[in-house]
Amino acid sequence: MKNTAKTAVHFGAGNIGRGFIGASLQKAGYQVIFADVNQDLLEKMQTQGGYRVLIAGHPDETEFYENYTVLNSQTQRNELTKAIAEADLVTTSVGASVLPYIAPAIALGAEARERKEKLVVMACENAVNATDQLAEEIGKHSSAVSLAFCNTAVDRIVPQQPEGSEPDVTVEQFSEWVIETKNLKNKLDIPSAKFVKNLKPYIERKLFTVNTAHCSVAYLGFRKGFVNTGDALKDPEIKKQLLAVLAETSKALQIRHKLDPAEQQTYIDTTVARLENPLLNDSIERVGRDPMRKLSRTERIVSPAATLAEAGITPTALLLIYGCALRFENEEDSSATKMHELILSRSPGEIVQQVSSIQPEHPLFDYLVGVVDVVQSKTRSTNSK
Repeated sequence: MKNTAKTAVHFGAGNIGRGFIGASLQKAGYQVIFADVNQDLLEKMQTQGGYRVLIAGHPDETEFYENYTVLNSQTQRNELTKAIAEADLVTTSVGASVLPYIAPAIALGAEARERKEKLVVMACENAVNATDQLAEEIGKHSSAVSLAFCNTAVDRIVPQQPEGSEPDVTVEQFSEWVIETKNLKNKLDIPSAKFVKNLKPYIERKLFTVNTAHCSVAYLGFRKGFVNTGDALKDPEIKKQLLAVLAETSKALQIRHKLDPAEQQTYIDTTVARLENPLLNDSIERVGRDPMRKLSRTERIVSPAATLAEAGITPTALLLIYGCALRFENEEDSSATKMHELILSRSPGEIVQQVSSIQPEHPLFDYLVGVVDVVQSKTRSTNSK
């Protein structure tokens, strides 16, 4: 570990934590304190004293990172509180559902803070305005007056890792980290990040293009019996359906943010090329997990579909993905299991309102109810055999 004047506490020492956010911060000159509950991984990071970030398909671009320490956020709480109190930044890559569980630790660190400068907090998750969600959770435990919250949009695909490769991590070459500046008094020195006044167009462009595309391939692929996303995308029918989905999400983005059509098409082409990269092949089981969240009102399928319906446009391709997501199965995924239980026990209207928060007066409601009705009929027919 090297001495540095800047420190960042990063919750989540997983692949994105090490291979993207933590790496970006170390490259920017921060000493990163990785906080995690995976003691085996933390011991490997501590024992080896560094790790490699490998770029899939580009072995000459491998980089080594060693400007970090590690803390177990469950067993080293006092040390974690002290680290947060003295840090310049707190960042996360733990998954949006985990944010409520790390909020108390951040609140304790904020309460112990003696520095005049506000501690900048950024939740780098695959969710819209995840930092706002984290701020709300922290507010339940602290007034958080010493904190400055910045929403972010992050994008980097991490392929399946070779067994036994930790703490080294392989990532794709492409990455994007966009940070909203409205709550920043001074600009952060993170050269690899892009700073914008209004994050919403960027985060929705990413969510409705990259995330919608990724889960669409997974749900379409599951329907046809594929195991991996890369193999699924080789199927001409799935490729055609994916492009139809992205055409619809692009219309929604143009309605919302008046994005330049040519720039958006370039972004779509880049996204599809990334998903087609055989080195980034991922399991459909992993990409499709948590369908309940992915079918919620502000997420990647329902949100753009609602925008189109409000504009009088039928979101045909997105409705197909909605139906495929409803039928996604994974016995180890509690979200998929709960979805299946709802389909067997609730009416279509109840499911649409509970899962997607779309009410009967909304123009999308009847479309979604029709999809659920078809899925219920097929599910009950299958179960009766």
